[in-house]
Amino acid sequence: MVVTGNDSEERKALQEYLSREFKMKDLGPLKYFLGIEVSRSNKGIFLSQRKYALDLLQETGMSGCQPIGTPVEECLKLCVEPNQVLADKGRYQRLVGRLMYSAHTRPDLAYALSIVSQFMHNPGEQHKNAVMRILRYLKSALGKGILFTKNSDHQSIEAYTDADWAGVVDDRRSTSGYFTFVGGNLVTWRSKKQNVVARSSAEVEFRGMTLGLYEALWLRLLLQDLGYLSRQPIQLFCDNKAACDIAHNPVQHDRTKHVEVHRFFINEKLDDKIMELPKIRSEDQLADILTKAVSSRMFSKF
Repeated sequence: MVVTGNDSEERKALQEYLSREFKMKDLGPLKYFLGIEVSRSNKGIFLSQRKYALDLLQETGMSGCQPIGTPVEECLKLCVEPNQVLADKGRYQRLVGRLMYSAHTRPDLAYALSIVSQFMHNPGEQHKNAVMRILRYLKSALGKGILFTKNSDHQSIEAYTDADWAGVVDDRRSTSGYFTFVGGNLVTWRSKKQNVVARSSAEVEFRGMTLGLYEALWLRLLLQDLGYLSRQPIQLFCDNKAACDIAHNPVQHDRTKHVEVHRFFINEKLDDKIMELPKIRSEDQLADILTKAVSSRMFSKF
């Protein structure tokens, strides 16, 4: 159990009460919990899963593999190929499951794992090779994780959203992704194939924007429950000019009727000053690495 709070007396009272009710031992400041390592410094709190990654490489016989700089080959498009050579389904599922747990502190693995997890019931050799590449990347970046810093000057909620239109070869569905930041610290992220086939890139971006906004609004409510109310509007960064223009334009056009619900939802939040849509260049869109296999230069930058 992890006990946390900003009142040391209250924490102590809770621990004493729990000690009376259960057999328990105080292990001191948090250092290791369910495979997640916690380090503290003047810069803040750092979370990583180095030991978990090392154990995973050892168990899979990949500890001596050649490391590589990205988890996904650039422009890779996986699909179910006719007459494909099947891989060991049980081993594939166990390995992907283990990798998914390592993604708790590794947003850089999110897109790669969202791709390989789509073939859990019918994995082929090309899918197994994609998983092996993730392990090779893991070896090159064992110590990566998330740093939470104190930042009293920067307290807003920010969300970066992006989408890749019709990027999935098998069913031509799209992939959307988002990163959310609170006080300049990354707190949640997601890379997911959309549930329906989109008719336009604007529709894809609107769905992606809506998902990112849902997450940001949930974080806003969570912060309110914790006694912190941000007066600043949510900053939602989307690099699709057409989607941003339609969101700001109250006139309903025939060409946007298929995204009407998403458009009204976003427009309502804009009118209520709950969110803003600042301009962002495509080369600064962090969520790009959650929707497609980018170059090693772009991946390293983000």
